[in-house]
Amino acid sequence: MKKIFIILLVILFFVVIIAWISAFIYFKVGNDTNTQTFLKSFDTVTASKNIHEAVLFVENSAGDFSESFGYGGRDIDTPMLTASITKMFTTACVLKLCEERQISLDDKIALYFNNEQLKGLHIYKGHDYFFDLTISNLLFQTSGLPDSFEDGNTDSFLQDDKYVTISDSLAETKRQTPRFPPNAGKKAYYANINFDLLGEILVKVTGKPLAEIYEQIIFTPLELTHTYLAVDENDFVPHTFYGEQKLERPKSIASSGASGGCVSTPRDLMVFSKGFWNGSFFDKAVLEQLAVYRGIQANKGPINYGGGYMQIPLDGVTTLFMGKGELLGHSGSTGSFMFYYPEKDLHFVGDLAQFKTPALPIRLVMKLAMMVK
Repeated sequence: MKKIFIILLVILFFVVIIAWISAFIYFKVGNDTNTQTFLKSFDTVTASKNIHEAVLFVENSAGDFSESFGYGGRDIDTPMLTASITKMFTTACVLKLCEERQISLDDKIALYFNNEQLKGLHIYKGHDYFFDLTISNLLFQTSGLPDSFEDGNTDSFLQDDKYVTISDSLAETKRQTPRFPPNAGKKAYYANINFDLLGEILVKVTGKPLAEIYEQIIFTPLELTHTYLAVDENDFVPHTFYGEQKLERPKSIASSGASGGCVSTPRDLMVFSKGFWNGSFFDKAVLEQLAVYRGIQANKGPINYGGGYMQIPLDGVTTLFMGKGELLGHSGSTGSFMFYYPEKDLHFVGDLAQFKTPALPIRLVMKLAMMVK
């Protein structure tokens, strides 16, 4: 009996060893395959005549798979414009204040502004809906407000660098026609003004400048030492490109605030992406409340919007049902991107530094996710 027991232990030992070796080989071969796939896709993108600088950083949540690729002198420590990835910083701060019960998503935004600021902001078919707008409408992009930047002021960004105040943005928004009333079924419309207003609410509630709020709630706790909100032209603001034209817009970026004014590095953004999705800022149950998705304007491609972030389904018509799961995160008009792929537990962070083709980062990350082994 004793001999049989010893034999069984030996057999079990070798089974465990073989299983461990097999798993190691599978993991190693899979990772090597993924690395080559990522590199090939990155090289294909950077071969485009419009891509002059670029960086891609891919890592799993544990950090035991990590690859990065640079082009044009970029690496994961090179400062980059986060552009609309900033919206996720704003989202994290809004949710933190909700957790502390300083604000509620159901709050009417009229509580935080005087009537003159908001009067005439949302006149749809003769009715002014500004009293109906809530913080939730802003966060989920369901306010129906137009996007004064992409619907009308892109050319001015290209032609000139100038400061724009919140009063300027509100005035421009009032000159345009809203897309629909707030809470109009499954409708959403992506507009920077929604997050500009959220930034103003954060400032009013805390009594602190937005840069300090980000620092206190996000940057310091996560030790994001190379991330900051640009507040004036004296702050270092990286360049981007529009086709062949090199764009340096320190005043415009410093005016973008809560909707797009941060500067960071891929290394810092990787830390933030992991922190956002693993529950570092708020209880994971909150993420379930944010996961209510609505399609936004057609020119944004296959993007849905949830509570402060983008969702891109990979198992739908756009991918001919060939993908699995979804991408969660944000991209920016300057070529920035930060997405999490839960299906394979991978974070994709980087920058293509090209304002002319804002859909390119989306296509790149979708391709990378669908090719992961």
